[in-house]
Amino acid sequence: MARSLALVALLLLGLAAAASASDAPFVVAHKKVSLSRPKPGVERVAVSLDLYNQGSATAYDVTINDDSWPADAFELITGEKSKTLERLDPGSTVSHTFVLETKTQGRFQGSPAVIKYRVPTKTALQAYSTPIFPLDVLAERPPEKKFEWAKRLVAKYGSLVSVVSFVGVFIYLVASPSKSGSKASKKRR
Repeated sequence: MARSLALVALLLLGLAAAASASDAPFVVAHKKVSLSRPKPGVERVAVSLDLYNQGSATAYDVTINDDSWPADAFELITGEKSKTLERLDPGSTVSHTFVLETKTQGRFQGSPAVIKYRVPTKTALQAYSTPIFPLDVLAERPPEKKFEWAKRLVAKYGSLVSVVSFVGVFIYLVASPSKSGSKASKKRR
């Protein structure tokens, strides 16, 4: 999976380099999704679309449209599924975010968002965002193991830490002067 993501990223960078050689906009869009459960039985899907103009010209009338979320399975909570920008200058970045709430349990495969823009010399051009991995909406998840890393550290280094701390305390006790002895010597004077 990581290998295919690396290939997609390499392909996008190659296309960006090829597009920057010509005098045209080159819009790259990255779609990210994160799931959260504000309460039991409710799951929210936060969708974020990041647009980058990697070309050397301005893209005009940029329209972002992500209608891949069916209304019978998802309800829009905040934001809008589409957005229109007047322009996207070369080298600039724009983010668009909206939040959905799930209505049904199951597996969902989202489609890439569609981005349309125009340049002064040509008709409308179209780009697509990166796709998302399938989502298991309202799926049963095992409880999170919050301190699993701490348990592994204690199991691996616990005995070493205890031996070093015992040796350190012993050296401290041997090397430090006794306080009761100094009080007794003051009384003798």
